[in-house]
Amino acid sequence: MTDYLIRGANVLGQGIADVAIKDSTIVDPDLLDAEGSDVELVNADGLIALPGLVDMHTHLREPGKEDAETILSGSRAAASGGFTCVHAMANTAPVADTAGVVEQVHRLGRTAGYTEVVPIGAVTIGLEGENLAEIGAMARSAARVRIFSDDGICVSDPLLMRRALEYVKTFDGVIAQHAQEPRLTEGAQMNEGVVSAELGLPGWPAVAEESIIARDVLLAEHVGSRLHICHVSTKGSVDIIRWAKSRGVEITAEVTPHHLMLTDELVRSFDPVYKVNPPLRTEADVTALREALADGTIDVIGTDHAPHTAEHKCSEWTAAAMGMVGMETALPIVVEAMADYDFDYGDLARVMSATPARITGATGHGSLEIGASANIVLIDPASTHTIVPEDHATKGRNNPFAGLEVSTSITDTFFYGHRVLSGGRLSTPHPAGASWTDQ
Repeated sequence: MTDYLIRGANVLGQGIADVAIKDSTIVDPDLLDAEGSDVELVNADGLIALPGLVDMHTHLREPGKEDAETILSGSRAAASGGFTCVHAMANTAPVADTAGVVEQVHRLGRTAGYTEVVPIGAVTIGLEGENLAEIGAMARSAARVRIFSDDGICVSDPLLMRRALEYVKTFDGVIAQHAQEPRLTEGAQMNEGVVSAELGLPGWPAVAEESIIARDVLLAEHVGSRLHICHVSTKGSVDIIRWAKSRGVEITAEVTPHHLMLTDELVRSFDPVYKVNPPLRTEADVTALREALADGTIDVIGTDHAPHTAEHKCSEWTAAAMGMVGMETALPIVVEAMADYDFDYGDLARVMSATPARITGATGHGSLEIGASANIVLIDPASTHTIVPEDHATKGRNNPFAGLEVSTSITDTFFYGHRVLSGGRLSTPHPAGASWTDQ
């Protein structure tokens, strides 16, 4: 393993300092021989150093849907976006509802070597919402699953949701809920409102999300368990989460970059790249989400990275799959979205690294303190570029920000001390392969 001296970085945007990496760990720069042949100097003049990003919400598609994404291609996309840890949702084929499947995802992530891949286990068998999956077996497996979600499908049965919350409480796990009341969204194609009425598309009411969040907040309070709300999209949801936190409920929430930037007005184009679950909402919702991220009501950014093949995405609106890719563009999009708010690089590190690492128990991530694992991202805050999906590492091209000019670029990603992204270009994976966490 090469040792590195990152010279002259603006650490968390709070001051210029050197950051030293030795044996996969952040160390006092004085411990490195900067002139030694085994130390590589990295000129970080003008760059911001942040802890490696942590994504609580990705879809890596493998096993079973490798035509859309593989764990390797998704891991390379993560490294390109500055992520050193990503959590892979369970809606694969087969579903990640057994110890065997989550261990397969875990092993494939280690072999890829570009980012830590942590599997999320399904709450119910086959995501069918009828019987609890092997939660305990997945928690005890080599993957040590701690987050469980049927994401893409709501756990709509309140008794089943209560039992899941009770079960994960025994090992301090988390249920991550996709809040969508199914009977209120049958056939829905976009946000219910003025635009849906004008376009004649079946509407997806905000209350379908908000009613589930309200119910689950009360269940989590009753059980005394941890609840995480995936991809919050409405002002009403923000209000409920704020109320729940004021009562001391153990609830956390995420917002996606696309829900911070885009509105349902874009659906007028009938371009299926804008079709997503939950749907794009109104400008008032976008404003509420930004304010909630700034004031801490919303805890983290989750990309909901959802690659699809052209066959499933490039079709007429009603037949197109829901979802957008986002790992490689998440950080610059969040910077753009929060530019007018009291939201600095320390806040960016909080919502995209430290807090998701804390929620998920991703030890080794979220800190630039001496002694921490060397998971680091360097960004250039003055490198304007245009988003070109064809240049990205992900297999998915369904990026709604194609053609947008952004002002921030990811230049380097250090994954457990190995430089997997160098000067904006992917490098080699961690040389320790499947044993990198043992370093």
